[in-house]
Amino acid sequence: MIFSILSFVFLIAILVLVHEWGHFWTARKLKIKVEEFGFGFPPRVGGITKNGILYSLNLLPLGGFVKIFGEGGEGEGNPESFISRPVWQRFVVIGAGVFMNLVLAWVLFSFGAGLGTPSIIDEENAEEAGGAGVTIIGVVPKSPADAGGIQFGDVVTRLENLDTSAAADVKKVQELQDFIANNAGHKIKMGIKRGSAVVEVTAVPRVNPPEGEGSLGISIALVGIVRAPWYTAPWEGAKRVVISLENIVSGFYSLFKDLFASGKVSVDVSGPVGIFVVAGQAGQLGFAYFLNLIAVLSVNLAFLNAMPIPALDGGRILFLAIEKVRGVKVNQRIEQMVHTIGFVVLILLMLAITYRDLTRFL
Repeated sequence: MIFSILSFVFLIAILVLVHEWGHFWTARKLKIKVEEFGFGFPPRVGGITKNGILYSLNLLPLGGFVKIFGEGGEGEGNPESFISRPVWQRFVVIGAGVFMNLVLAWVLFSFGAGLGTPSIIDEENAEEAGGAGVTIIGVVPKSPADAGGIQFGDVVTRLENLDTSAAADVKKVQELQDFIANNAGHKIKMGIKRGSAVVEVTAVPRVNPPEGEGSLGISIALVGIVRAPWYTAPWEGAKRVVISLENIVSGFYSLFKDLFASGKVSVDVSGPVGIFVVAGQAGQLGFAYFLNLIAVLSVNLAFLNAMPIPALDGGRILFLAIEKVRGVKVNQRIEQMVHTIGFVVLILLMLAITYRDLTRFL
């Protein structure tokens, strides 16, 4: 549990601090007054002031924040105020957070490509990849696999029916699928490689599982460590950023499609609790898995913040676009009210997702 907490705190801190540093750096370069750069969130523990900026240390270690003079509409007419700057400068400052999250993802993906990252591979390429094995890439909460202690990242090496003593080594995805299908309703033992440890778990595949879950409640793939030459690693990193964005867009399309069609949200949607669980698992699986998770979440954070939703960076950029089209600033009281409402709605949505995560994972 302690390891999971530390992994989660470190992950969130990196994502948020890099995002906020983008706002901070561009504001400084454009000579817009920055009042505070906070490490963590209040209550404040202490801080130092340098060049007119308070660098504060706060009690809650979940990222950080930057406070820019004039972002709330104050100081109009003051050349150091954010609100007094041209639209393009305000756009640069607001958009810098999203940009930095994409840069972080690219750097981590590129580093991971050169170092070697776990990737889904074809059987034809298994010999070229290091440590190829049939790997658990998803576990349905409250399924037989979940109850048996099977975890994301487990590599299945052997299967045994404890009722009939039938056994088989596992080197291909189809071998695992066939064994589970042929032994539904029987207690099976699975030999698993988990990080550097070898463990055994037991589970009973369901004869009539819920639709879309499978007998055990797992998603599997052949996964191996794929390394790119150093001179192609930056290009591979860029491609993975694009692929991640495509997956996010596809996921949001499916989310809203299901929401409008059935009024239900997919079980794949997770919030802080889900990230906490995955962060702990990725940290235990190894450095490469954890780097990849930070990169993927950084792309997610960039995409979400770029959406034209009040209180997010994309919502603020939307108001800048309205100002540019109209030729006059939007009334600051109205804009702040819209952002406040948006913030409240986002908090309520996050609480709802967190509640559902708690019912899934606990």
